[in-house]
Amino acid sequence: MSAAVVLQALGLFSALTFVGSLIAVPWLIGRMRADYFIVHRHQTAVGHRRPALALAAWLARNTIGFCLLLAGIAMLFLPGQGLLTILLAVCLMDVPGKHRLLDQLVDNSRMRTALNWIRRKQGKADFVFERQDDDA
Repeated sequence: MSAAVVLQALGLFSALTFVGSLIAVPWLIGRMRADYFIVHRHQTAVGHRRPALALAAWLARNTIGFCLLLAGIAMLFLPGQGLLTILLAVCLMDVPGKHRLLDQLVDNSRMRTALNWIRRKQGKADFVFERQDDDA
């Protein structure tokens, strides 16, 4: 494989991840619950009634998450929304330490601002990052 072919393949990958992130990232952020970063939960009721469906959903979610993670890491060096894509990948995947990593990622004020800007553009409510006490 010549260097020109490798460079063309990398250029094509870069363009596809950039365009894909411009479409997929806002769509996925818009589909998340406003309290997602407080609750951190997935519905597991399907797994009890239909284990084969639950396994297929788990495989699909983790495969898509892994692909988004690779694309997000690439976008740290290439054009695209690298950190937002990595955040979405972690949200999709079932990995050890997921909740701690999510908390660290959204602890950044720039990340919160970017996430809520995307939500507002779609007419959705802002994310809630901290529990609101009813007593105050």
